[in-house]
Amino acid sequence: MIQTSYNPDVLSCLANLSNDEVFTPPSLVNDILDLLPIEIWSNPDTKFLDPVSKSGVFLREIAKRLDKGLENIIADKKERINHIFKNQLYGIAITELTSLLSRRSVYGSKIANGQYSFCDSFSDEQGNIRYERLNHSWQGGKCIFCGASQEVYDREDELETYAYNFIHTNNPETIFNMKFDVIIGNPPYQLNDGGNSKSAKPIYHKFIEQAKKLNPKFLTMIIPARWYAGGKGLDNFRAEMLSDKRIRKLVDFENSNEVFPGVDVAGGICYFLWDRDYKGVCEMENIVEGKKVKSERYLDEFPILVRNGKAIPIIHKVLSKNENNGKRLSEIVSSRKPFGLPTNYSPKNVGIPCWFIQKIGLKFANEKDVTDDNKIINKWKFIAPKSPIAGQTDFAKPVGFYYDGNTKIAKPGECCTESYIVLGAFTSEKEVLAYKSYIFTKIVRFLLLQTVVSQDVTKNNFQFVPDLGKYEGEYTDKMLIERWGITEDEWSFIDSKIKNLGVNDNVESDE
Repeated sequence: MIQTSYNPDVLSCLANLSNDEVFTPPSLVNDILDLLPIEIWSNPDTKFLDPVSKSGVFLREIAKRLDKGLENIIADKKERINHIFKNQLYGIAITELTSLLSRRSVYGSKIANGQYSFCDSFSDEQGNIRYERLNHSWQGGKCIFCGASQEVYDREDELETYAYNFIHTNNPETIFNMKFDVIIGNPPYQLNDGGNSKSAKPIYHKFIEQAKKLNPKFLTMIIPARWYAGGKGLDNFRAEMLSDKRIRKLVDFENSNEVFPGVDVAGGICYFLWDRDYKGVCEMENIVEGKKVKSERYLDEFPILVRNGKAIPIIHKVLSKNENNGKRLSEIVSSRKPFGLPTNYSPKNVGIPCWFIQKIGLKFANEKDVTDDNKIINKWKFIAPKSPIAGQTDFAKPVGFYYDGNTKIAKPGECCTESYIVLGAFTSEKEVLAYKSYIFTKIVRFLLLQTVVSQDVTKNNFQFVPDLGKYEGEYTDKMLIERWGITEDEWSFIDSKIKNLGVNDNVESDE
């Protein structure tokens, strides 16, 4: 007979609901639980809540730790299990299906009071893992709680509404009518907001904000890292998170595949420990291909979060030179739609020469459709795609951003659609060529990278790049190394993060 010892955990083999509702591997759950103080597992009064239960893996792994930690306090195994499930573990499922799956994982039965349930203390089928089908609260075509589109999510009764119980209330404390010591989970990441194409808005931050209302002792969630520097509607959330000195630890993965195999989340993934009674510096751990870079710092040093601690001394060094009285390229790069023309603007046969998406090239725009609020149409312009790294979501790999294949020099009299932003506008061809060489240096593109957590690049992403004021000749990395005092080790790090010019597998998005 052939014997095998391979016995995988079924919760490590589940297919994800989507890239926005991801099942958490048990190994990752235990890494997150390791953030909590060890004494918590031997306290029979500690109460845990997973407000976004999908597979039940968080509650299951917590139960394992409590079972071992309470052995000396509640000696009888059956009594101990009943106490843990009845008095310490609570969950709110995100759908009816995941409520059944969570109960099966935690209680051993999809029915909490069924004959096969590990716990015989429940009098109803849900136990402490609740789910209630809710409808969105529509106002002006959007849900007032989560911002979901009424057109997309106003559904018939047999379809899931995705009106998540935890955030569709102003009073989350009434769901269980109790205080929780630990709130933990992996919330849904986004919802379709009814915008153009596959437009979606983040939703994970609403679970964090709602959890803080319950004022637990500890809060830990695993979420996309895009909030560091971007994300639709996340400005206030980012400012609040960066200024919150109760975040004791932040663990960052530039490649989402390191935590969720097969799941591609642009900008990476992070999880954090929020400690209600702590106030101080945050321990940040950046992980790339298993290698860890640790630093201790206040998260609000900059308006955005620089994820890799090795980049911070370089930024400080460059900005300390106070080039052009401290001005940055974020002050001269254009906003989106620099000439008022949307991406889907139809080319004309005559009119103002206009650059369209790459597959269309240089055509024409109707003069009456073109705006020139910044008075740059008659200048030499260096233009670049608004999504210069479309197709790349793993920022642990070298990034290119700009090269000859995706940038253009627009001559005086030429404009462009929203597919491009204007990186700079100048009175002479010599100056625009000099500026182009400056943008193409690895050091400048590295400074840009520190603010980028998605495929789009806007003017705000240039906030760490000095504006030299006047551009002459050709700029090289060797020149900037000497000018800004970059060390050999710093250059080695910069060089490892940015692609060489000509490596053009970052291509313009043909939206």
